Amino acid sequence: MSQQQKYSIVSISLFAGWLLSFLFEGEVLYQLMNATAAEAEWIGLLAIGFHFVGLFSCGYFIKRSSSAKMVMMAGIAVCFAGSLIFLLPYSLLWYLSMIAMSYYAGLVIASWGYFFKWSTPRDRRLQTAADVLILSNLLMMMVNVITNHLSLYGGYALSSLLLLLAIPFIYRLDTEMEMDRSEPEMLDNPGIKETMEKPFLYLCVFIVIITINSGIMYQVVRPAFAHFRLLTAYYWVVPYLLALLILRSLPKGFNRALALYVALAMMGISYLLLMALEPTVKTYLLVNTFMLGAFGVFDLFWWSLIGDFLDSSRDAAKIMGIGLSMNVLGILLGGIAGSVITANTNQLDESILVALGVIFIVMVLMPILNNQLNRFFANHDFVMKLAGEIQSEEFVDPLQPFKKAYQLTDREGEIIDLLVQGYTYKGISEKLVVSENTIKFHSRNIYQKLQINNKMELIKLINQELKG
Repeated sequence: MSQQQKYSIVSISLFAGWLLSFLFEGEVLYQLMNATAAEAEWIGLLAIGFHFVGLFSCGYFIKRSSSAKMVMMAGIAVCFAGSLIFLLPYSLLWYLSMIAMSYYAGLVIASWGYFFKWSTPRDRRLQTAADVLILSNLLMMMVNVITNHLSLYGGYALSSLLLLLAIPFIYRLDTEMEMDRSEPEMLDNPGIKETMEKPFLYLCVFIVIITINSGIMYQVVRPAFAHFRLLTAYYWVVPYLLALLILRSLPKGFNRALALYVALAMMGISYLLLMALEPTVKTYLLVNTFMLGAFGVFDLFWWSLIGDFLDSSRDAAKIMGIGLSMNVLGILLGGIAGSVITANTNQLDESILVALGVIFIVMVLMPILNNQLNRFFANHDFVMKLAGEIQSEEFVDPLQPFKKAYQLTDREGEIIDLLVQGYTYKGISEKLVVSENTIKFHSRNIYQKLQINNKMELIKLINQELKG
């Protein structure tokens, strides 16, 4: 593991440890609100809502690693200053502080996408994501123990210290070295962006739907066992960490879709147990083990897939921010759904049926998502490699035998070179200084000669021919 990778992991883990122990209805914030007349539900909704806004918006104005580093430092300062407000008597300032901290916390997490991308090789990003999730949750548990058993303000001091400790590690993160300047030029092509949009949209929708269950858990499942105070305070995170450790230790290239199916089954079992059994200690242990183990798989699934998408775009903050904002949106929607159901019916079974319905929808969507992602990453990796050869200064056309075998003209060969690099018809027409209709005419001839119907089939055919 490189030094930069260590700085990257430690910096964001320290920040996320504070996020979990304070901002996101953490134990420190929970105890502070209990000591006052604060409206906990409204403060929680503000935190989730503005965190979503920060994550989603970050990539639209943070375009370079140097800017990302500055935003991370500024975000730490805002969060530290904002947390001091909670030492004052309860007032409107608490709500304003929560808005500012939540928004900037979203900016910090999304901006870290640049350093996640550049400090960690693609085949190690799942392990890096697991390390961040494990370390941040362990830090949260440490703060919770001090808050519950020693001192509320001792826990508050430790959570604030996590923020301050993150600063030197962020400061040591390199920017610009080979980062922003080394991106392949083809990532600027509209066609590459268009190719990525559909599978990324599928992933975002999938994340929102499945994390609705997380929101339902916070509103419905945890309150059902709230009377087991010590058990719910500490055991709930154990299965989550075990799931992360198991997935982290699996060999590279393991079937992530299979792991997700197992997690969905675990989630379904947990809700069925909750419906069938009385709320005893044994029931809690069973339900929590299956449910939080499943959440560990889900979280690592998102983080690792989002990490894979980072190589398909210059805008690492946008990919990271939008991807993780869908997780937050799902929790928000699930929390609202859980609150509405319990407020209107006060029946646990109603919420469980909603959760099981969500699982069924996810099971239906899984094959579609898996197919989209497999096609995208296979074609993207091939196209990136091929485009690198085509754009090389020591140019030897890798497609020359292919073009000769199918008797393509020189102009048709030029168009194929640009098509596989992700150019649209409009982009090709500008590049070759001819009309878009001319490019469409040549493309139809190409597809007719090759007996194919679209660009995806073209890439697949070229891939097969070159391998053959």
